[in-house]
Amino acid sequence: MIDFGSLPDLAARSCGGTVMAASDEFFADKENLIKPEPPTFQPHTFTPKGQQYDGWETRRRFGRAPGHDWVVLRLGAPGVVRGIVVDTAFFLGNYPSHCRIEGACAEGYPDADELSWFELVPQSELKGGTQNPFAVTVPWRVTHVRLHILPDGGVARLRVHGEVVPDPAFVTEVPFDLVATLNGGVVTESSDGFFSPPANMLQPGESRFMADGWETARRRTDTHDWAVITLACPAVPTVAEIATTHYRGNSPDRVALFGNNDVPLLPQTHVQPDTTHRFRLTTTEPITQVLLESHPDGGIARFRLYGHPTPEALTTLRNRWTSTTPSRPS
Repeated sequence: MIDFGSLPDLAARSCGGTVMAASDEFFADKENLIKPEPPTFQPHTFTPKGQQYDGWETRRRFGRAPGHDWVVLRLGAPGVVRGIVVDTAFFLGNYPSHCRIEGACAEGYPDADELSWFELVPQSELKGGTQNPFAVTVPWRVTHVRLHILPDGGVARLRVHGEVVPDPAFVTEVPFDLVATLNGGVVTESSDGFFSPPANMLQPGESRFMADGWETARRRTDTHDWAVITLACPAVPTVAEIATTHYRGNSPDRVALFGNNDVPLLPQTHVQPDTTHRFRLTTTEPITQVLLESHPDGGIARFRLYGHPTPEALTTLRNRWTSTTPSRPS
């Protein structure tokens, strides 16, 4: 299987994705497609419409009605899509035989029927009860995705993995979180993620429960845990926010923060359980990465790093926004 795991799922509900419209959802709701958790199945669980599935399932169309079924998603953040996974978990006698996937790049908040589409994945065969991965090489920025299933059937999850392209209009003169997933921040290395991965720290919103943050295994040696996060762009950080929400008996004792090239941002500092901590930073040096240390181990729910992109970074962001805008017919 193609590994898209290092890139965020831009369609996930936890990243702000939403399902706008579908041709049909008679047997199972379209909103199930973007649940962040893996699909589940309980056999012999029947509703008045039949066996209950944790996914999106349409009624039988083949031989009864022309055409095929489709669903439209709005991504939580605009990005260049690198891979899409059509997960047909538990759909065995009722999965689509093929799929086709399109993308759209739109400004503002248009309705589903106002979008203009371009191809991301050509018509491709699907297998039932498995994750079907497709690499995407289209260079354009994508804000919406349309999944066509041919002719009908069920899909458990749709994962749209890609690189966030932040809108430069929202970078200057407003608070800008340099490490947020939806702005392009990415965890590139970490010491441990036994209970839950460090990328959880960069998700939008407040942590919902303990496993929604980053939690490491208990350390039994004189070392500490850490995570390296690449910023959305080179910048001078001014405020760090480190939340231990829901971690009561398993929060770190201390945290520390460094920029790349060992730029000190925050010395080892004691933190409290189940608390949001804010720290003013005094560095004037631009950085591109941060090292967040958790001493000796434990859980961090959310990590925010606010700051000001460098002038060169702003130029780069504007150029990337322009270069990933699809060409319009003259």
